[in-house]
Amino acid sequence: MAGVDLAKTAAKNGTPLYVYDLSRVAANLRRAKRALKRVTSRSRVFYAMKSNRHPEVLKSLRLAGVDGIDVCSPAELQRAVELGFRENQISYTGTAMSEGDADVLMRFPGVALNCDSLSSIRKIGLRDPGRNIGIRIDPSIGVGYRQNRRLQYAGNEITKFGIPIERVGEAIRLAASLQLEVGGLHVHAGCGFLTPQLPQVRRVMARVAELAATLPALRYLNLGGGWGIPLVKEDKPLDLERWALLAHGYFGTGNTEVWVEPGDYLVKDSGVLLLTVTEIERRQGREFVGLDGGFNLHPEPVFYDLPLEPVPLSLRNGRKRRVTLAGNINEAHDLWYQSVLLPPLKEGDVMCFLNAGGYGASMASNHCMRGSFKELALK
Repeated sequence: MAGVDLAKTAAKNGTPLYVYDLSRVAANLRRAKRALKRVTSRSRVFYAMKSNRHPEVLKSLRLAGVDGIDVCSPAELQRAVELGFRENQISYTGTAMSEGDADVLMRFPGVALNCDSLSSIRKIGLRDPGRNIGIRIDPSIGVGYRQNRRLQYAGNEITKFGIPIERVGEAIRLAASLQLEVGGLHVHAGCGFLTPQLPQVRRVMARVAELAATLPALRYLNLGGGWGIPLVKEDKPLDLERWALLAHGYFGTGNTEVWVEPGDYLVKDSGVLLLTVTEIERRQGREFVGLDGGFNLHPEPVFYDLPLEPVPLSLRNGRKRRVTLAGNINEAHDLWYQSVLLPPLKEGDVMCFLNAGGYGASMASNHCMRGSFKELALK
């Protein structure tokens, strides 16, 4: 990976270990910026920090020319500022805004603030009248990787995200009464979509375009993130050309800037997670391979049914067999992968989980007090 022997890296640094290829992050950013320029020259790519907040990853994105960074908490906002992002390079899209959150945001008037509720509009208006804000809407259409309901931020089921599209007028009137100007519109319908989900994405764009047409003072339109990457061999890469063509048809004219805020698309396939085999046991006809890290280190396989493909770093001759890869957390659902066909394994081998660069370390916890891990960025 990036010219580095991962087996030697694991031996030197120990496991659990996340490894990130910063050159891959930069390449992904270049591809994203080229696609967005096909939508309109008035475009900006923001990186969603919640996907991976490792300082070296953030520095590499800044050096590679990312237009800005999207944050969702005061602590993320502070980290962005400390790493050199200016206020006009920061977008804030949070939820369940507290009074304390609002107090912090008042100190950063240049940050593009997307309010996702009437309550947040009211809190900002009472503190910072005259501010230009964006509003995050719920388009009532969800989209996600392989139609995974857990990854859809809108749709038939009511979610906590965004102002329902039928209440946008009420939100704008509230903002006006508090002397706030609505200059932005934000929508994020879901995560990880690929080319087969583009028809749904088109429905979301159509609905957003219809609403945007009623708001002539819009300065920017943020289409959120959600671009996915292939996770299993049957997946094909997202056709960004088709996505850009769709977006250009709806938003390519006029003076409104078009923003996106990908997270996973920029970092997910740049990272791997290395874990060591600690035991191999047969239980009622099934072979379990125990590892020195559990779902607390990368929750996506358990929380969202998103696969991390396993690759053993030691390849031995012999008949492949189906095994279940299990973590070291004292929970029944702590399984990395069930019934996966792998070559012979031994205790002490290192397993490499692919596509672990996003929503892994950033979501890790200390459950069972097994939250210790290292991160290594390859320049």
